[in-house]
Order: sequence, then C-alpha cells, then structure tokens
Amino acid sequence: MTPRNDVILAIDEGTSGTRAAVVSADGHVQCLHYATLEIHSPCPGVVEQDANALLERTLSVCRATLSQAAGENLNVVALAVATQRATAVLWDTGTGRALVPAMVWQDTRYAAELSQLAPAWDPILRQTVGRPSGVRSPYLWAARHLRDTPTVAEAFRAGRLAFGTIDTWLLWHLSTARACLTTPTNATSCNAYVLTEHRYQLDWIDALGFPRELLPELRQDADDFGRTRPEVLGLDVPILACAGDQLAGAIGLGCLDPGQAMCLHGTGSFVDLIVGPQLPARTGMSDSTLTMTARRQQGVSHFSVETFVATTGSALDWVCGKLGWFDNARQISALAGTVASARGVSFIPALTGLRVPRMQPEARAALSGISMATTRAEMAFAILEGIAQSVASCIDANQDIAGVPVSALVVGGGLSGSDALLQMQADLSGIPVHRMKETDRASLRGIAYLAGASGLLWDSMQQARATTTPEAVFEPAISADQRAQRRAHWQARVASELDHADALAAKPAGMRTQTH
Repeated sequence: MTPRNDVILAIDEGTSGTRAAVVSADGHVQCLHYATLEIHSPCPGVVEQDANALLERTLSVCRATLSQAAGENLNVVALAVATQRATAVLWDTGTGRALVPAMVWQDTRYAAELSQLAPAWDPILRQTVGRPSGVRSPYLWAARHLRDTPTVAEAFRAGRLAFGTIDTWLLWHLSTARACLTTPTNATSCNAYVLTEHRYQLDWIDALGFPRELLPELRQDADDFGRTRPEVLGLDVPILACAGDQLAGAIGLGCLDPGQAMCLHGTGSFVDLIVGPQLPARTGMSDSTLTMTARRQQGVSHFSVETFVATTGSALDWVCGKLGWFDNARQISALAGTVASARGVSFIPALTGLRVPRMQPEARAALSGISMATTRAEMAFAILEGIAQSVASCIDANQDIAGVPVSALVVGGGLSGSDALLQMQADLSGIPVHRMKETDRASLRGIAYLAGASGLLWDSMQQARATTTPEAVFEPAISADQRAQRRAHWQARVASELDHADALAAKPAGMRTQTH
C-alpha cells in the first residue's frame, strides 16, 4: 500500500516558463511554483533563450516546491522531468555553464540551408525518422557553432564540450550520473531519431557535420536516470522519467489509446492523435504532420501524429505585452465572450511562419478584415478564433496522415481555461472538446504517471490515468453549413498569406521585404 503522503516531484520546463510541483497517488498536483522565462528574437527566424537562467529558475521553483512539501509533511519519493523539445544547448562540463544562447525549437535560421539538403535526404528521412529535413536542426546549429564560435571549438578540443536538448541539460545538472542523456519523445523532435529502431540516423548526423561523440545517450522515457544530487536540491531520490512536455501532457490528460486526440495550449498549440505501437500508414508523407514517439517504456514505443501552431500563447503575450492592445489573455477571452462573431475580422497567428496546411517559414501573422465599425471585442474574438481555426486545421491534417478518426478532443495547457476559445474549437472542428480538472497541469501529472506507474504510486498507466477527471465538455453549437462557411473564409485568408509568402521567398534575399 502506497503511503498517503508519498509524492513525486515533477518539473515542467516549458518555453515561456518553468514549473515544479508534487503529484500524489490521487493525481492531485500541489505545491506548484512557477517562474517566467524570456525568449529573445534578435532578427527574423532566430529564437534564443539563456540556458543558464533557465536552469537557475528551474532549480529555484524546485526548491520552493520542496520547501512547501516538507512543510505539509509530504514525502518525495522520485523526480520526473518534462521539458520543451528540440531546444538545444552547448555547455562546458568544467564550469557547467552554457557557452552560447540556446537555440529554441521555434528557430528557423537554417531553413534555407536545410532546404538545399532536402532533395537528397528527405526520401531517406521520411522513411526512417518520419519527417523531412525541416526548417531547424539542433545538430546543424551545434555544428555551425563548432565551426564559427571559438569558445565552443576550444571546449570541444579540450574534451569539455557537452551538447543536448533541455532534457539533457537538466538531467546533467540534476543527476549524480552527470551523463548526457535524452529520450525518444525529445529526440524525435530533433529530426534524427529512427522511430522503429530506437537509435540515431547517424548518416544524417554526419551529413550535418555534427560529431557523433557529442550525441546524448538514448534512454526510454520511463527509465533509470540516476539519483538526484543532494547538493543541488537537498534531495536524494531516483529520477524515473523524462519526456517532452507535449507528450507528458497527453499522458496527463489520459490520452493513451489509439484514436484519442489532445491539444495542449502553451507557447504554441500542439495537437496529437494517438496511433499506438504501429507506425501510421502515411508516416513521412507530410512536411508538417509528423509522426512522434508518444512514449517509450518497457521496451515498447507508442506513436502519435502531431501538428502544431508555433505561436498561439506567445501571440497573445505579444498582443498584450508588446502591442499593449489588451491587459492580458484573460481580458481577451472575456471580451471575446461578449460578441457572437468577429464580423469578418480574421487573425492568422503565424508570427514565426506557417506549418498547416503546408510548411512556409516565410509566412507571417496577419490581421485583416478590419473596418471603422470593428470593435475591440471583435478583435479579441478574431484573435481567439485564429487559434481555434489553426487547431481545427491541425486536427484535419492529423486524421489525414493517421487514417484514424477523432471522436473527441481533450485539451490542456494555460489557454484551455478560456471557455470562449474551447467553444470556438468545438464549433470549428465539429467534435466535442473535453477539459479535464487541473488541465493546465497536465504535463506535471503525466510525467509523474510515467515515473510512478511501475508500482511506486500506481500499478499501471491505466490505474494512473483513472485519477484524471473531467471538468467541462464543449459541444459544437453551430450548423455544418456555418462551420463550412467559417472554415472556408479562414482557409481563403491563409491561402492569400501563403501566396504572398511564396512570392517573397522566390525573390533574391536582398530584395525580400515583408509588405502587404
């Protein structure tokens, strides 16, 4: 019998912020502490973070959580770590400090260089890693720093250079093993993980100029990652799970079975459809609907297909913080709920390019259809509808690749607290939208499930999932004709933006100017 006060310390290190909490056997997430993180974009296509600050803030929220848990007589028995995926770090193992800003997963600075490699490599990559060469590569980024950044090259020559994604970075600092490790749910997003063989696509790694000896060791998402370093957190417990935040969120929302779909709203909005232990029949057939490792445990990989909109939560932050149009996201949701439509106004949340209906990194966000009669509430409605329309497009794309129909969508993440947004999602997708209790804490709960479902807190993943409970269901409230009309209007606006971006991309680099 699990003692009632046993809990798992869970980290959810995202792009916009980092959180820690403890999760108990009833699935309750408590003692939550959060710190914001800054994202820097010094020029179009370049998106970076300070990995040293990210580490310090993650450790800070962990210490705050542990202090509160001790005060409430909770006994931490393991650590579980969920992180943003495909954000890459280079650091000096002598100092433990990052040598350059981390390249965030939204970065597209190497899109042109990767496109030159695509004709030769995409047929191979689609068959093995389930996706084309794409628009960003942590390995190419690191290879360029090895070539162009003296401090990185010097650390490599001295045998002090380490490379990895955020999971690798945190585990190296947290674990007594001080090893560079990564897991399938993270490695899949880096475009060099052979899905069915649990290994790297080494020929592709070589083609990118990345030294094999810097590759993190592949483990499972539920695995033995060593023990925590007492001098770091004042804690000596096993680290039993490490996974990408989106996939941890799917688990935390109860999405384990084929046909279940999930949308996790964070910095971006990610839409996953669980497929099961077999690869979807059309794996690799799309540039933007990608096959993911949903989780790997006990030697078995489970797969999903995924699409995402890179800037949704971050688009609201931009509208509020940088432009000052609204006080915060809650105000946008409240205003949107006061009107029945945007009256022709539309917003495409493509601040770093479009992925659906096709990949176009040159596309940009667009706010159109405004007249002198447009109100602030209609602008708010349009902004949320742009996110909901993007999610509906992602659902369509996922079903096309997976060949599996979606009967319901489970939502999580911060924006899932917006009733107005979820009603729009139901209306535009034509399927019920389920919001679970503590839905904004799904990644914390899911990574704890992975760590504790082998007898520590639960006997199985199914027993762990049984602790999730629904809070609300949003049913479609418009007719099929209305849905088709609103979708067609949106798709026409997206097509217009794609035409403009295609024309821009066809111009010589020196002549590219974003004007509408």
